[in-house]
Formats: sequence, structure tokens, C-alpha cells
Amino acid sequence: MQSTLLRHQHTIDVALRETLRKIEQSSGVDTLSTYYGQMQYHLGWLDTHLQPTQSNPGKLLRPTLLLLSYEAAGAWGLTEAQAHERQERTSYLYRALPAAVAVELTHNFTLIHDDIEDSDTERRHRPTLWNRWGVPQAINTGDGMFALARHSLWGVLERGVEGNLAAQLAIILDRTVLEIAEGQFLDISFEQRQDISVAMYIDMIHRKTAALMRCATQIGAMLGTQDQEIIQRLQSFGTAIGLAFQVRDDLLGVWATSAELGKTQAGDIYRRKKSLPILHALENANEADKQTLHNLYQQQDPLQVTQVEQILAILERTETRSYCQTFLRQHSQAAHDALANVPRTGLSIAHQALADMETMVNFVEAVAN
Repeated sequence: MQSTLLRHQHTIDVALRETLRKIEQSSGVDTLSTYYGQMQYHLGWLDTHLQPTQSNPGKLLRPTLLLLSYEAAGAWGLTEAQAHERQERTSYLYRALPAAVAVELTHNFTLIHDDIEDSDTERRHRPTLWNRWGVPQAINTGDGMFALARHSLWGVLERGVEGNLAAQLAIILDRTVLEIAEGQFLDISFEQRQDISVAMYIDMIHRKTAALMRCATQIGAMLGTQDQEIIQRLQSFGTAIGLAFQVRDDLLGVWATSAELGKTQAGDIYRRKKSLPILHALENANEADKQTLHNLYQQQDPLQVTQVEQILAILERTETRSYCQTFLRQHSQAAHDALANVPRTGLSIAHQALADMETMVNFVEAVAN
């Protein structure tokens, strides 16, 4: 999995930095350096004093999915000879890079706003943007990053993409951002409700989590080919792996060891997060256990170790872990099936991209074993 993500990481990172550099220069105002510095802080490039640092930039998963889908779709008629000639310089990615940058900036704008809405004080072991510069500036920086994402997407016009296709991509990205906002609305509203079902949760993660992965694979495929079957298969793959990734996180948030997760074991329970395991247990527990879950999730005081153990025992009695693992396997299989049915172009780069996407699915699916 790590090697799969690393294959395009440098290319994406360079494109992201160039996008920020150009837009900051075009502002023509030195006093805006702090504004763009806040964006770079969130992206992991600067420290809290806005000095260069080596920090965790995130996995760059979504732009990687976009570029892999572009490759898998045939990279817009790239021939084997051209691929061999350009592969070292990855110049064949030139057409798709503005869209990859747009997807990553979109993802990060949602993270900035999520941190505010969830009152999270840390992300990737550093103070969140709002925690460092305050809520008003963080909202504004997130808004700017969203605008910059849209601006970057239109850069495909300078890379040989025709206007009609560029407009279609913009519509897809805008609709996806609306879906993400819908999902966040549902997620926040669920915190105060006691009637949330598993079906409602799955609908929410379709919007909040899977939508942007589907957007990435769909846009990448559309930049790579006009073959509607290839586009549809890769779009379906994006949805399936997006759902699988979220349920993987839900499983790890309850049952991973501290060493595996890098944070508190059963952390989602301590935070009283209404993830898939809790909602499945609420639907399947006996009345006494159901009441216990309701009481513990509504109490004002932090959960104690013994109370978390009570919740874990209820999850065991309802066979919730097995249910979540089955759910994960089903959507992982849907992702495998989508990839297996992508029409082959015969291009070695496309073959490698499909293999890399299979590696991603295997990584996600391993939690279910």
C-alpha cells in the first residue's frame, strides 16, 4: 500500500506547491503571505511560526486515485512507446494534474471546516488551523482553499482539455462538494438524535466519505478516455473503496490496538462516536443493553474504562464486529469486481494502475480477516 501511494506522491506534492506559489504571487500583496502560509501550515509544509518544516502531509489518497484512474483509462490515447518515453518524467500525467490538485485541495478545505465543527484541537499530531489562528481565520482559509480548488480545476483548459469536458468536470466537483456538505450536515445532526439507523449511517458516509473518492476516480477516468464503460467501472470502484475505507476506520476506531492505531484504543467509543459498530449494536441489542448504550452515550461525564468495557461487551453480544467485517468484505469485493471489469487498454501503465488499485483494496480488506 505504501509503495502504491508513493508512486505519484512527489508529482502531486510538486503540483500542489506550484499551485500555491503561483496564486500567492498573483495576489501581489506581501501582507497576504500569512494567509497563504496558513494554507501551507494545514498542508504540513510550514510550522506554527510559518517556517518550512517536515511534517505529515497526509496520504494524498484522493489525487492518487485520480491519477491511477487516468492511467487505467489509457491516459487519453497514450501509446506504449509514448508511455515508455515519458514515464521517468511522468509528463504523461500533465493533462490530469490540475484536477488531482483540485481534488486534494477540496479534501483539505473540508478537513479545515470539519475540525472547527467537531472542535478538534489536533490533526496529524499538530494544532488544528482554528486552534492556532482562531475560528474566523480558519473558516476564511478553508473558503479560500475551496476557491483555489475550483481555480486549479479550470487549469485543465491550459493542458489541452476541451471546454465542454472541463465544464463537465467542474459540475461533477461542485455536485460532490454539495454531497459532502450534505453528509456533514447529517453527521452533525446525528450527534443529538437517538433514532439513527444503520441505513441512515450508510447514506451519510456515501455522501461524506465515498463521494469524493468516486469524484476522483470518475474525473480521472474522464480525463483518460471517452469510453463510457471504463468511466462507469472506475466510478463504481471509487464508491466501493470509499465505503470500505470508512468502515475500515470504524473497525479500527473500536477494536484496533493502540500500537496499530497510533492513538487511544476504543477511541471512537471514548468519543461516543456513532459509527457503524454502535448503530448496529443499537439495532440488534436486547432492551437492557440498548438502554445501557443510550444512557452511556447521553451522559455528560467522560466515559470510564469500566463503562467502555460494558459497551465492548454489548458489541460482542450483538456480533457487531463480525457484521462490520462482512460489510467491509462486501464492499471490498464490489471494488475488486469493478476493477476486474474495467476494459483493458493493453497499456503497461494501465496494467500497473489497476494492480495498484487492487493493492489498495487488499490493504483495506485485510482488517476484515
